Amino acid sequence: MNSAQVDAYLRRLGVAQPAWPTVDVLRELHLRHLQTVPFENLSIHLGEEIVLEEKRLLDKVVGARRGGFCYELNGAFAALLVKLGYDVTLLAGRTYGEGERPGIPYDHLALRVRTVDAGEWLVDVGFGAHSHYPLAFEERREQIDPGGVFRIVESAPDAAGVRGGPDTQGGAGATDLDVIKDDRPEYRLDLRPRALADFVTGAWWHTTSPESHFGKSLVCSRVMDDGGRITLSGRRLKVTAADGTHEERELVEDAEVLAAYRERFGIELDRVPEVRSPDRTR
Repeated sequence: MNSAQVDAYLRRLGVAQPAWPTVDVLRELHLRHLQTVPFENLSIHLGEEIVLEEKRLLDKVVGARRGGFCYELNGAFAALLVKLGYDVTLLAGRTYGEGERPGIPYDHLALRVRTVDAGEWLVDVGFGAHSHYPLAFEERREQIDPGGVFRIVESAPDAAGVRGGPDTQGGAGATDLDVIKDDRPEYRLDLRPRALADFVTGAWWHTTSPESHFGKSLVCSRVMDDGGRITLSGRRLKVTAADGTHEERELVEDAEVLAAYRERFGIELDRVPEVRSPDRTR
């Protein structure tokens, strides 16, 4: 990542070049990322290739002013933070669905970031509705955030008494962390450092598997300036205020959908994305 790309990234976020990699700067970058770079899975349904390489991620997020999902958003953000002087470690996560057990290995990418003045932080701009600010990594008490009440705790032992479990990601005996929002587990983190290339299989699964929720639906979402959230799910536009009240409406005409992507999310499309059929042929 060169200096011109750093400047372009910061311009997209609306943040001035910081002097030092402090926690206050990290908090500003984190929130502005959530407000300006949408969480979206449109590439899957537009037939666009998702490539987990730094240049391709920056071309998409900065050059094309698009969003992405966790691997893309946190992957690109990690590159920016490193260039700004932060110590960044990529961590693999497994998200909790409707059941009580976490999902596939490399299901999620999050960041462990060290600042020069306030220790380590869990940074995640790629989980959709999550914390608006970084979470203190070593803190085990409740952390109050505009996005909810969060806790980072050691994961409970499995049936064999092993924390983390003997799977291909955590390894037998590994101590994982669970990230909990409003008393519901969101994902489980393996603390071993990872490389971006480690997540290729997870991205492929989410892109191609009929069991992946990303393949079953369309989503484009961001945090609004007032702390609320705006989401376009297919043709349904939902605006949720910071106090929880919301309005929804169906966008009937293609022109309305394209205008919503352009005006609400800054995404220019030449056609309306549609969920691909289960046979994955279109």
